Amino acid sequence: MSNKVFLIILGLLLNLPGPARAESDMQIQEKALKAREMNRAGTMDHSAHTGSAPTAGKFRGVFYGYLPCQEEDCNGLKMTLSLNPKNNYLLVTQPAKLLNRESFEKGKYEWDEGKGIVVLTPNKDAPQRRLAIQNESTLRYLATDGGPLPGDQDQYLLQRSDKAGNREMHIH
Repeated sequence: MSNKVFLIILGLLLNLPGPARAESDMQIQEKALKAREMNRAGTMDHSAHTGSAPTAGKFRGVFYGYLPCQEEDCNGLKMTLSLNPKNNYLLVTQPAKLLNRESFEKGKYEWDEGKGIVVLTPNKDAPQRRLAIQNESTLRYLATDGGPLPGDQDQYLLQRSDKAGNREMHIH
């Protein structure tokens, strides 16, 4: 009797669908999905997303710099600029002097690709700030009117953290 039970169980196991049959079912489903997508794609306009990726993504990130300070007894300004998704920014400024306080500014940013400038517009009533795009990892701080600041222009650079390789200038 145990031999008969063993043979019946073995026969049932051999008749179960195996991986080859399940795989072919999967292949049939994939073909059906591909055919459905191809059918839909024939009527869709893909021109909106065939162009190059927007350059704005290159300028997202955290930029650090140590800029000259015009205040008395100030050796410089530590700056951290975070350009976030949805064009939000946070600018943290800290003077390098005895009584130093961080100042925070939030707002929206946009870039003028034609002029190579990032424009920061604060949420509060304050003037816009402008930074020239040197390359994908470097921004140069500009005067309010968009012109160069006085002195050596290399003193006004903000380096993106992932490209600079260090965080010495980080404020926190």
